[in-house]
Amino acid sequence: MKATFRIQRFDPEKDKKPYYQEYVVEVEPTDRVLDGLNKIKWYQDGTLTYRWSCAHGICGSDGMRINGTNRLACKTLMRDVGDRVTVEPLLGLPIIKDLVVDMEPFFEQYRSIHPYLINDEPPPEGRERLQSIEERERFDDTTKCILCALCTTSCPSFWGDPAYVGPAAIVNAHRFIFDSRDRGAAERLRILNSRHGVWRCHTIYNCTIACPREIQVTRAIAEVKQAILHGEST
Repeated sequence: MKATFRIQRFDPEKDKKPYYQEYVVEVEPTDRVLDGLNKIKWYQDGTLTYRWSCAHGICGSDGMRINGTNRLACKTLMRDVGDRVTVEPLLGLPIIKDLVVDMEPFFEQYRSIHPYLINDEPPPEGRERLQSIEERERFDDTTKCILCALCTTSCPSFWGDPAYVGPAAIVNAHRFIFDSRDRGAAERLRILNSRHGVWRCHTIYNCTIACPREIQVTRAIAEVKQAILHGEST
């Protein structure tokens, strides 16, 4: 099939504002959008700029808007988007060039919730800290996050308030708040119980729809809200 890619372009060294450029490429229905972008860059226009790495939906680096929806280019098949594809950078983050956005504001919010195990207690002698199957299942869903930013950049609250910590940061806070081995939950809940914290979420569900790992993001956010209201720590 021949597909027309309508791609938002922007080079800050020479462009005053973004514009759209079209390319026609031959693709198979089972090709990914990433395959089409690669054909454009390798054979038509080497100046086209976008991120990608593993090409298997694990690294999360090729997040972009495809026909108006946040998706990973490496997981989106051409047969699912048709022969006219509009590709744009993620919303809410500064554009560096073309489809590449500055992820630092996103990672700054991620770091703010202390996304690592906090436990100053002496470890058990001769073994690791153990968990039951039920304790592990409590936060299993939120361990799947690949930090692609698709959920956060699909959130209207984030578009309107860049200081909002965002769904991805809350998901990663959830992963540790409900970990029975962790002792930093109270501090994370204090951070999230703030003006730009979890209460900025208005339960729109864009984040859950956008997640390529099918994490129940909105549910995780609701559970964090409940933890704050009930003063839970684990």
